[in-house]
Amino acid sequence: MSSRPVRLGDVVDDYCSRCRLLMNHGVVGMVGDGIKKVRCLTCQGEHAYRHGKAARRNKDGVEALFEQVLRGMPRPASPAASTPAPPGKPPAEGRKDKEGTERKEEDEEPV
Repeated sequence: MSSRPVRLGDVVDDYCSRCRLLMNHGVVGMVGDGIKKVRCLTCQGEHAYRHGKAARRNKDGVEALFEQVLRGMPRPASPAASTPAPPGKPPAEGRKDKEGTERKEEDEEPV
């Protein structure tokens, strides 16, 4: 059995840039016998026919951007340079009222 030529409205598999998956697409544009434009049947997005190939990822670009971000971050302080907090009164336990002052638990009224 021979395959017939593709016509407008036929369903073909193609990579959808919006879904980022190989999905069913309807043919919406043709030039001669070649498919030029398709519409994803899942998200209804129209795009040029990609012959089922996903877009290339620029791995070198991703690594370069990652290195650029790391260079821009401040370096961590060395453990010897950090000073511990001075010993002092531990924070009081309780809640703050509307004015922002702290109330002790025993000062609260029973509900």
